[in-house]
Amino acid sequence: MPANKKLGRPTDQRKALLKGLVTSLIQHGRIETTETRAKEVKDIAEKLITVAVKECDNFTSKNVTISVPATDSKGRKVMKSVTSKNGNKYEVVEREKKTELKPVDAPSRLAARRLIMNWVYKVQDEKGNSISLTNKLFNEIAPKYKDRKGGYTRTYKLGARRGDGAEVVVLELV
Repeated sequence: MPANKKLGRPTDQRKALLKGLVTSLIQHGRIETTETRAKEVKDIAEKLITVAVKECDNFTSKNVTISVPATDSKGRKVMKSVTSKNGNKYEVVEREKKTELKPVDAPSRLAARRLIMNWVYKVQDEKGNSISLTNKLFNEIAPKYKDRKGGYTRTYKLGARRGDGAEVVVLELV
């Protein structure tokens, strides 16, 4: 990734700050921050989106056999009675095999996915479910910018912040 400004912080704090801002930008589509931070986040986010756009369609599909629990008409799992070697009887969930079509990443897309995962945190929605921002970048954001050559973000100046007079901007995905 690009050589970053120091932002008046040690390396570990600076990387954590930038990762948090990049994560928020990808998750929400816009962030409000200072101008210097926004410039650094813009460089990182644009490179990640460019990588995602290049590798967006670089995967193959593969048939995978999976075992799932059998369910009845009411959606409950079907149980069957089994006897063990030493004569004990117990209930086991009956299983059925299904074939699903799963996407398999090409090596370059896998490398791109790992690069993106280095720059975004794991996040959860309001209900506590985990959201994969890497998948969001590949499946939602990258196809939107497929025919664009760059310039995926824009900044709006809001003026000086009241406490310290720092220039505040809104950075958003176009």
